[in-house]
Amino acid sequence: MLSGYLYLLLTAAIWGFAFVAQRLGNASLDPFTYNALRFALGAVFIGVVKLLQSSGRDSASSTVKAVPHRSRLVSPLGLGLLLFLASSLQQCGMLWTTAGAAGFITGLYVVIVPLLGILRRQKLSGLMWVSSLLAVVGLGLINDFSDLNVSLGNALVLVGAFFWAGHVQMIDKLRQDHETLELAFDQYAITALLSLGCALVWNLVRSPGYLISPELFLAIAKAAMPIVYGGIFSVGIAFSLQAYAQKRVAPAKAAVILCSEAIFALLGGWWILSEVVSMTMLAGAALVLLAMLLAIRM
Repeated sequence: MLSGYLYLLLTAAIWGFAFVAQRLGNASLDPFTYNALRFALGAVFIGVVKLLQSSGRDSASSTVKAVPHRSRLVSPLGLGLLLFLASSLQQCGMLWTTAGAAGFITGLYVVIVPLLGILRRQKLSGLMWVSSLLAVVGLGLINDFSDLNVSLGNALVLVGAFFWAGHVQMIDKLRQDHETLELAFDQYAITALLSLGCALVWNLVRSPGYLISPELFLAIAKAAMPIVYGGIFSVGIAFSLQAYAQKRVAPAKAAVILCSEAIFALLGGWWILSEVVSMTMLAGAALVLLAMLLAIRM
């Protein structure tokens, strides 16, 4: 159980710093092209890991339960679709809202996950709800409630929060019947393909010639570091750690721990972008940490 908590905390740390990479990625590329490249890189990374893993062990030793072929196909498709919708809405929303507002609104999945859990008849204690609400208040203090004006960007990110919550719950549903790396590769590949399709449509509508112009390749080169970080670390490593950790941690607890990404985003903004950190933000970080401790002790 402890390893599950640690893996989720590491996932949150990687995702927190990824907010900086996503902002830099949006500065050079449209949201769909950036997502297509980072998820494709993540799929390639996991593919290489799978090959190295398979060369060092007998595939017959796998302990994954046998499930019907149709289930093995449909389940990753559904998970990949949820990941595509969540990541696309978040990345597009960040075109029209601040990173602080996007971070807070995305973090609302900490409440949405247990609400969806009720539909799956998951048992939730009163202390779990207290933990979730503390996390929401902490996120608000970290990211500044004043950014929460009514806007297209905030609306897109809010809808995306529901898909992030659905993604957490679906991983919990599939965790026992699917091998972690197999599930990870499938959902990344599906998200990359869907993002590529949307990127082609986006750029054809905006400027058909852009797809074959040197400007596109220059933009990709400029966004190389955000793509590498977003692809290898945020996608390839962090999402895979999430899937592995959720084999050991219930969805509501996982959501509270994962929302600590806001603390690492705060740290990344201060460290990399020289952003000012106020006492209010530090108080918010303390509340999120308290929420995590309450969730872990349950």
